[in-house]
Amino acid sequence: MTRPIRSFLFVPADSERKIAKALQSAADALVLDLEDSVMPSRKAEARAALATLLDAPPSGYGGALWVRINPLTTGLALADLCAVVGPALAGILLPKCTGPNDVQTVTNYIDALAAARGLQDDTIGILAVATETAAAPFALGDYARHDLRRLWGLTWGAEDLSSAIGAATNKTPDGEWAFTYRMVRSQCLLGAKAAGVKCVETLYVDFRDAEGLYASCVEARREGFSARFAIHPAQVDGINAAFMPGPDEVRLAERVVAAFAAADGAGTVGLDGQMLDIPHLVQARNVLSLHASFATA
Repeated sequence: MTRPIRSFLFVPADSERKIAKALQSAADALVLDLEDSVMPSRKAEARAALATLLDAPPSGYGGALWVRINPLTTGLALADLCAVVGPALAGILLPKCTGPNDVQTVTNYIDALAAARGLQDDTIGILAVATETAAAPFALGDYARHDLRRLWGLTWGAEDLSSAIGAATNKTPDGEWAFTYRMVRSQCLLGAKAAGVKCVETLYVDFRDAEGLYASCVEARREGFSARFAIHPAQVDGINAAFMPGPDEVRLAERVVAAFAAADGAGTVGLDGQMLDIPHLVQARNVLSLHASFATA
């Protein structure tokens, strides 16, 4: 996972056709799904198919391969991990995560499997879906208080949460997230940043609305989210573009860095009539780092 991830594309693990199509996409990562998109009667079949795929992953796909396992509460998670932990696996998406203890449990499982299979330690990350139960949002501040070395990031979800609390909808009449979901979204972002990990924006359900998706992604990146889930290959290009700094942003970042470089160690500089300090320099460097990681890929 050396290159930043902007887009995670969900793919049902039991659909060979959809997996083949996803492998042709520009998604930075695929989420091969063993949870919601696979019927209970097909879980074992999907698990076996993923084991085969990950044993000999296609060479043409340049992104990372992640797997969404079933929740710990289902009793299926360990069997999922036994099937998929290997050198081709970049990470695990952990649904219905209730807090740091769940992340540690999955970490322990991965550690044991990795050791048994001779894998380099810590190469498999965990992205926790941290808001899908009524209790889970109350633990968002706790991730920063634990040493969770495999925790790659946090993300949030609205569909399972609305079901868990018995809500008729998670949207306002004008189509925006209702207050509860805006609140947990912000808490998830803050919890991730406090823990020093990535925060991934939840999916945009209308895959035909390319303009709305792009605008939403731009705002998410401005707020601090680093990536987004896609539910259809048609969403990938828009997500990738929106989570990259534009040419004007890159040029401004270059000027900010240059201004500080010319300031002989000063902690503040003037640029275009504004006073800039060290946080502006840090942000400019982040912009240039993200730009360079894909410009040289």
